Amino acid sequence: MVDLVSQYEKIKPAIDSAILDVIQNAQFINGPEVTALKEELEQYLGVKHVIPCANGTDALQIAMMALDLKPGDEVITPSFTYIATTEVIALLGLKPVFVEVNKDTFCVNAEAIEKAITPKTKAIVPVHLYGQAADMNAIMEIAKKQNLFVIEDNAQAIGSDYHLTDGSVVKTGTIGDIGCTSFFPSKNLGCYGDGGAIFTNNDELAEKLRMIANHGQSKKYYHDVVGCNSRLDNIQAAVLRIKLRQLDNYIDSRRNVADYYDGFFGPMKGVQIPFRSHDSKHVFHQYTLILDGHNRDGLSEYLASKDIPSMIYYPVPAHRQKMFASFGSADTNLPTTDWLTERVISLPIHTEMQEEQLERITNSVAEFIG
Repeated sequence: MVDLVSQYEKIKPAIDSAILDVIQNAQFINGPEVTALKEELEQYLGVKHVIPCANGTDALQIAMMALDLKPGDEVITPSFTYIATTEVIALLGLKPVFVEVNKDTFCVNAEAIEKAITPKTKAIVPVHLYGQAADMNAIMEIAKKQNLFVIEDNAQAIGSDYHLTDGSVVKTGTIGDIGCTSFFPSKNLGCYGDGGAIFTNNDELAEKLRMIANHGQSKKYYHDVVGCNSRLDNIQAAVLRIKLRQLDNYIDSRRNVADYYDGFFGPMKGVQIPFRSHDSKHVFHQYTLILDGHNRDGLSEYLASKDIPSMIYYPVPAHRQKMFASFGSADTNLPTTDWLTERVISLPIHTEMQEEQLERITNSVAEFIG
């Protein structure tokens, strides 16, 4: 699904030198590379504050801790997402309220959010799934009207441009109160281990986020709030700094692959190619088809028999996971989510793909579908 070895070969001298510098300087935690990455991400994203942390799940947890949400408070989020988005809600004693997604974008449905709001609702967590931005204009309007926090899960869409209603263009992850991302190796901007970051334009929130990520410290050995230990190490920051310089090129490469796939699959009956919103730039963390009237699982097995990878993101939606049984979520009626989980399939997409690979993948899909 991702060829990190070939990607590494193209930037090998810079990566090797940067990692060796960190080792020779022996500054492994909160060193100069982390500080430099923070500043470079702030410039790239056009956001006032970036707080690096240990991983994307921690980023979401720290964000919710910083907003002083209390046990029993409700947080609205899509069920059609990776489990990290939703598990931190339950981990903090909050109540996840699962709502429907749009069939075309795979992202949370703004109307469904509005209908799910109760006096206990305190926050919305939209997910920019597969690299496509959620309808942030509508979501921010709802949040403003209802006085709710917005935490963007931007783990799959870093680098995506979004057009606001006032005509300005901003990066996803910088629109809500807080944005969160993951630097897991397979992400569009990925390190060589675990890593994450939190974004905000709010000075007060930024200070609190920094403290929570570092044991609640305002200064060493003085702990103002209950926090955690979530730090990005210097080696991962060094890798990310080099890859950040390539991120726009990586996005362009992924979009070129998506264009090839679109041209091949677009005319096929019963195959729906990814929707591209006019409001945002799809950065194609995944290239996901919807198969209607075709055997999705059979196609996955057929591709595997030809040594072609594919993935199903996600076979079991959050509201049907056992971990949320105590919330009675299994009874939640989300027909679009259930429909998608039975029909989506993601094909390989990465920065190093060659046309002969694309031909082999597309022709194999066509052989099975007929």
